[in-house]
Amino acid sequence: MASALNTLNQVKEVFVKLKEELGKIIVGQEHIIEHVLISILTNQNALLESYPGLGKTLLIKSISEILDLDFKRIQNTPDLMPSDVIGTYIIDESRGKKQFVFQKGPVFANLVLADEINRATPKTQAALLEAMAEKQVTVGNEKFELEAPFFILATQNPIDQEGTYPLPEAQIDRFLLKIVLDYPNVKEEIEILNRFASNFKVPKLKPIIKKDSLLILQKLTRQVPISEDIKIRVAKIINKTRTNKELIAYGASPRATIGLILASKARALIHGRKFVSNDDVNEMALPVLRHRIILNFKAERSGLTIDDVIKKLL
Repeated sequence: MASALNTLNQVKEVFVKLKEELGKIIVGQEHIIEHVLISILTNQNALLESYPGLGKTLLIKSISEILDLDFKRIQNTPDLMPSDVIGTYIIDESRGKKQFVFQKGPVFANLVLADEINRATPKTQAALLEAMAEKQVTVGNEKFELEAPFFILATQNPIDQEGTYPLPEAQIDRFLLKIVLDYPNVKEEIEILNRFASNFKVPKLKPIIKKDSLLILQKLTRQVPISEDIKIRVAKIINKTRTNKELIAYGASPRATIGLILASKARALIHGRKFVSNDDVNEMALPVLRHRIILNFKAERSGLTIDDVIKKLL
């Protein structure tokens, strides 16, 4: 444990370099980048929600490059079949005889972008759920393990709901974070114009760490100490989501308690601290809880958002 904590300054430097490298392409979005990295450090999945054109795909692909991860993209549509995602058996005649061989689908990667996941049918969403929850896929009677590290970063558009299939609660709960991307400010938008509306040559990003180093960082994340007081505070926050019937119809599960602790540990590690602080909990409560609680009619009639209600619980 002591040897792990002695490396925290070096860990902090790694994340500074990661953000600097991403800054060569990505303008702004510092909080979004940090939250995606937190999801990866905790070995969990994340749901990104934003309007079209805000750079979700570019961000995720860039992160895969600097982490030296195999990247695949799944463009979800209503006619996408589970076999299009996980793979299928095909007849191979290359060796002079016919035999069935398994052809892997795009889910066999380290970092999978499931674009517009709510456009996939429930059957295809269920295939993704197994990969998210168990890090494996099943084809027929055979199970195939997915190579570690493995993450699914899914996206959805909050305004275009026609022809979509809302994610079931069981699948939404499998996402550690729901990350909401907002529009850039004026200064950031001018910088975007300077880069992408001119002769700006998009630089090739270089890997900052390798896969094996990322696996070590995931282990270090779970070793970050957390005091009993903060554990109790987190448990009380989650309990309030179940007992506050004045504003909340359905509260968060124990998975949210675990998720908030792990996300807070990851944030502390990124910032080079040897402990989890209340600031870590406050910062991570919104992305951890906003997709796990359902407001009642009174809260919605009052014009409160889920984020407003979560802030009242802190």
